[in-house]
Amino acid sequence: QVHMVESGGGLVQPGGSLRLSCHVSGTIFSLNDMGWFRQAPGQERERIATISTGGVTTYADSVEGRFTISRDNAKNTVYLQMNSLQLDDTAVYYCNSIRLVPWPWGQGTQVTVSS
Repeated sequence: QVHMVESGGGLVQPGGSLRLSCHVSGTIFSLNDMGWFRQAPGQERERIATISTGGVTTYADSVEGRFTISRDNAKNTVYLQMNSLQLDDTAVYYCNSIRLVPWPWGQGTQVTVSS
């Protein structure tokens, strides 16, 4: 079974940066398009960034120009570099494949932006 472990979250001031990591096991990571998702309190989970097996990236308008997704297939890990963090970036962040039926969700990592 596929297992994902997200890490790197924390408390940061507005304008700060964080780098999230997500290690994936139980599948051939390099063959999967991956994404980062987030869920804020009282809101539905939304997809914010994707990276294809070939390294092509896409971003939601809300994070374009501030967040960067990347992957290291040798480490079975996908990353999310988050810069210029804003109050409304506060959420639990998850990674998953972007296939039609996602893998079982991991526990996510909490990002809190607060002054």
